[in-house]
Amino acid sequence: MKTLINDSIGDLEIALKNNIDLQEKFKLNPVEALKNVEIRNPKDTDYWIYRIIVIMLGLAVLGIITGLILITMNNLRFDTQLITIFTAISSGAIGALAGLLAPSPNKQ
Repeated sequence: MKTLINDSIGDLEIALKNNIDLQEKFKLNPVEALKNVEIRNPKDTDYWIYRIIVIMLGLAVLGIITGLILITMNNLRFDTQLITIFTAISSGAIGALAGLLAPSPNKQ
């Protein structure tokens, strides 16, 4: 049976204090005992992290595009630096979205 811990040494220490069977295995053979410890990564189990990030980046891109369309439709005169900043922010958000939504390579 694998022991599940989060991604830290403190969690391994707590698991060792609370699990007598794991303590015995560590006394006999620490290397083999570590092979039975499975590290949980919160990013692998909590999909809401990605959903919130994707939603916020998408809203940022849509908000900037909407703002630029409203600026051009109303013929408002803004400094060209402001439009350049909006373009840079939206380009960065689109790149971040592409990086998050692209399939990750298979680990072997």
